[in-house]
Amino acid sequence: MINLEILQGIKSRHEEVTNEMSRPDVAVDPVRMAELGREHVSLQAVVELIDEYERLLREEGELTEMVGSESDPELQELARQELDEVQEKLPETEKNLRIELIPKDPEDSKNVIVEIRAGTGGDEAALFAGDLFRLYTRFAESRGWKTELMSTSEGTQGGFKEIIFSIVGPDAFGTMKFESGVHRVQRVPATESSGRIHTSAASVAVLPEAEEVDVSIAAHELKIDVYRSSGPGGQSVNTTDSAVRITHIPTGLVVTCQDEKSQHKNRDKAMRVLRSRLYERELALRESERSEARRSMVSTGDRSAKIRTYNWPQGRVTDHRLEGDQKNHALEKVINGELDDLIRALRTAENAERLANL
Repeated sequence: MINLEILQGIKSRHEEVTNEMSRPDVAVDPVRMAELGREHVSLQAVVELIDEYERLLREEGELTEMVGSESDPELQELARQELDEVQEKLPETEKNLRIELIPKDPEDSKNVIVEIRAGTGGDEAALFAGDLFRLYTRFAESRGWKTELMSTSEGTQGGFKEIIFSIVGPDAFGTMKFESGVHRVQRVPATESSGRIHTSAASVAVLPEAEEVDVSIAAHELKIDVYRSSGPGGQSVNTTDSAVRITHIPTGLVVTCQDEKSQHKNRDKAMRVLRSRLYERELALRESERSEARRSMVSTGDRSAKIRTYNWPQGRVTDHRLEGDQKNHALEKVINGELDDLIRALRTAENAERLANL
């Protein structure tokens, strides 16, 4: 049985957050409201499970008493049947509640910036990067999330050498973080006349989008260059200095953005990407200082690791972090953005390990 004092403490905190959000002085503070809003959403799901768990415990106690004290055999039998139903539901409810009580990564509720880069495989890798971009935009659309292009570098035969975009939505990072890593594709390229299967790859980096309060960047730490855009972009291409390149001097990180016709918009997008990259570096350093042993089999920290293979001839997607029946999934579904089953399996594996280590 879960400690009821802990559950009561969570319900009390939920009530405190709800009350604080209704205060006039907090309502005019967007940063504080955003923090409280994220906490309220995460607590709400737990509180609903707590209410269900406590209700089942109450019913179990009442029905147990009825079975032991009821003199009418018919009523006693009805109470016993209801008790069996309650006791059947309790273990699953308790398991789900224990998972919800696992300390959550505070970054999980953040929006994300996704960076996809073509790897080995030349033009075919760029085409595959385009496939991954469409996969993620379809997945985001199915969730009601909003996507926004930040920067693109197109491949010579289509697809992208690199594409960076943001996803805005509830629990975006907590869901998308499992996609970080190297994605491999095995298929016959359109340019292959002999029908030979090629293996290509693309890397995916999923960064929690940092807010200005998360990362402090001084103006003297930045070198900002503007230049004329190149590639697709309409009449503004090569006619105005709208493209922006920002170099963060202390780290050497460089971000470029030229997709917008406005220099101001390109600068804003480049700063969002830079801020998120710096924030991820800080989080990675913090994590490594805690303990390497905490990295699980579904760790999302190592982007050099091959996490998934998309096999076109066999119509199969294999996630190399999973085992057994959960490892393989239908290619057609996954490539069309149906990622829920895969992410659910990865999250279940992560939760099982974290529960074992509690």
